[in-house]
Amino acid sequence: MTTQSGAIEFNPVNTIATTEVAHKPDIRVNGVVIDEDAILAEMQYHPASDQREAMIQAAQSLVIFELMKQRCHELNLLSDIREPSEEQLVEALMQVEIPAPQLSELECERYFEANQDKFASSPILEVDHILIAADKEDFEQRSEAKELAQNLLDQIKQQPHLFADFAARYSQCPSKDHGGNLGQISKGQTVPEFEKVLFLSQPGLVEGLIETRYGFHIAQIHQFIPAQALPYEAVREKIHSYLHEKVRRKSISQYIEVLISEANIEGFDFNVSDTPLVQ
Repeated sequence: MTTQSGAIEFNPVNTIATTEVAHKPDIRVNGVVIDEDAILAEMQYHPASDQREAMIQAAQSLVIFELMKQRCHELNLLSDIREPSEEQLVEALMQVEIPAPQLSELECERYFEANQDKFASSPILEVDHILIAADKEDFEQRSEAKELAQNLLDQIKQQPHLFADFAARYSQCPSKDHGGNLGQISKGQTVPEFEKVLFLSQPGLVEGLIETRYGFHIAQIHQFIPAQALPYEAVREKIHSYLHEKVRRKSISQYIEVLISEANIEGFDFNVSDTPLVQ
């Protein structure tokens, strides 16, 4: 069993595994043994700061998976599937026992009103650039490329009309055939290190070189079009999908806490309340 799909997010505030897990891996879930080999195999899907933490996360995942599998068996769900996946178990239980998330239009509108800064179009820049390419692993080449780029930038600062000519002669980007013009770009269209500097710069020649994994860039911003706030109707579906998934995950988490509170688990302690969170 693996949990790469991320179908479950179970992380209640008070969930704490006992130290016994790190020293005595065998765990029993309603009499079913989860042995050390299973935990060690599962650990690869749970990167953590140390081996003990990875083991705890792996054990927790296996316990939850076993509880859901047992509950599906009790309800005669997925009986035709020999090795159901985590996602299949969750979906089968949601159909029968986990309340379906219900969202009202008012809730979506309230979320929009409270988070309007998240719903805006990307700002747009019109940019020219010159790329002096260099392999990120070749330190000597990068040093030479930086020196050349800085020399070109210094000349452009003195004679701005040289930009297009230098782009045609020195740039190692296809945009050199157009004087270095990249056209209009929005966030997400270029590498992050290039984009970060550009969207923090004012129109005109960018003061310093921009270093990226590809080399060194000289950039000139012709136009800046600010981000525009989007109307509710343009983002309604996005908000509904986000809130629906958020409520869905909460419902699953609460349901799992109920399964844990009602189960006989030996060798692993979630420290959850005896009071079910879902009635």
